[in-house]
Amino acid sequence: MTKTIKAIYEHGVLRPLDPLEGIEESGQVDVKVLTDEERQQAFRRLAGSISSEDADEMMRIIDEEFERVNPDEWSD
Repeated sequence: MTKTIKAIYEHGVLRPLDPLEGIEESGQVDVKVLTDEERQQAFRRLAGSISSEDADEMMRIIDEEFERVNPDEWSD
């Protein structure tokens, strides 16, 4: 399973903002850390000719729509 989540870094620990379904207690995972600013910069590099405001709006829309995806619809 690959999943992008929002987390907050507090007292040396990453804490997910929402429950993590499909991961057992004490289960190990690989974590790739990307700050919001880095994510936006990467998106802007790919976007090319759109303005920063348009890129920010696109990211907002993508984030909102991604939350609506039901991962169970994609399982075999």
